[in-house]
Amino acid sequence: MAVRGQVSNAEALGRMLQQGRMLRGLSQRQLAEQLGIGQKWVWEMEQGKPGLLTERLFEMLRATGVRLYAEIDDPEEEADPTERSSDG
Repeated sequence: MAVRGQVSNAEALGRMLQQGRMLRGLSQRQLAEQLGIGQKWVWEMEQGKPGLLTERLFEMLRATGVRLYAEIDDPEEEADPTERSSDG
């Protein structure tokens, strides 16, 4: 079952990212290596540490009345690509 929630600030985004990472059984270090970034950056994102980009993003969302939602897919329920039906 997918988990969906409104992301109204950097902290909420960080929680969703952390939950998604943990559902996939990844440590911060493993995710960082997979993405080619530093583990500190993963930690900062998950903690909702303020940054210019995230601050401006959420200011703009509030100013324009736009809502941002995130959905975490359960890796156990992701479809097996070999089970997809073909249209042809």
